[in-house]
Amino acid sequence: MHNNLFIAFWNVENLFDIETADRPEKIKKMIQKDLDGWNEAILGTKLAQLSKVIRSMNGGAGPDLMGVCEVENRNVLEKLAGKIASDGGRTYQIAHADTSDNRGIDVAFLYDPAIASTSPAEMFQHWIVKRYATRELFQVNFHIDDKIIVLVGNHWPSRTAGQYESEPYRMTAGETLSYWIQRIKEELGDDVAIIALGDFNDEPFNRSIREYALSINNKKLVKNGSNPYLLNLMWPLLTEGKGSHYYGSQWNMLDQIMISRGIVNGKSAWQQDGNAQIEAVALMSYPKKAGPRRFGIKSTERDTEGFSDHYPVSIKLRK
Repeated sequence: MHNNLFIAFWNVENLFDIETADRPEKIKKMIQKDLDGWNEAILGTKLAQLSKVIRSMNGGAGPDLMGVCEVENRNVLEKLAGKIASDGGRTYQIAHADTSDNRGIDVAFLYDPAIASTSPAEMFQHWIVKRYATRELFQVNFHIDDKIIVLVGNHWPSRTAGQYESEPYRMTAGETLSYWIQRIKEELGDDVAIIALGDFNDEPFNRSIREYALSINNKKLVKNGSNPYLLNLMWPLLTEGKGSHYYGSQWNMLDQIMISRGIVNGKSAWQQDGNAQIEAVALMSYPKKAGPRRFGIKSTERDTEGFSDHYPVSIKLRK
């Protein structure tokens, strides 16, 4: 029996395969300049930096289950899992599906097969489409002991075109997520354990999250409401002025973890154990300036002492 679970999510920032890897022509045109000099040695250094952070979590034991985004393909995920294992960490298995994102970056999960199991028939993917496919939702139903826990990994459309100009895309993503939560409950029961986690590219107080994804800071409404509400666990961190991402001298809480009614009321067999956390802050931060230290992708901005432009976030559950 597994009485405790440590679940994390991390945007690992541009984990691309080497520049000569086989990739669709459309994606090659989009990213080839960025990958100049991105060879096995550079990729190996990036993987070593990611492995350090992942192994540092959960008191040095690493996460039981972990969502990641901005990974190009299964090959780099297998290399990452291999690096973690060879560095003395856990031996993870991979849940992954290719996306139609314009830059070819995917959402995936690493999971410890000694704790959780799943199968391709229990993985469901959806691209957020508003004129063209952009980012994805990726659902995996994991079996732990005799119970199902559903993880929905998210990487919502970015703010690159401007926060408000791009907001309708994230509203579409939020509406889609909320519909999914409703369907999962219809299929698996109202009190099934569901965790939606990822890089939402919006804050917990933005409309896409509150009004469309129905992810709120009201435990009572989640517990008793008739809608497919989610409890957003990032609010306590927000009130402390913390963030998972730093841009333009400002902290943003773009990486979030949200839980369903069945976890809030404990009827899923799982309940929240303590608050959500931002992970590896001491390990990943710059020595003398704010924010996580980036590894970078373009040859002009690579920092082999860096990691990612996002900190990981985590949650603990207990039986």
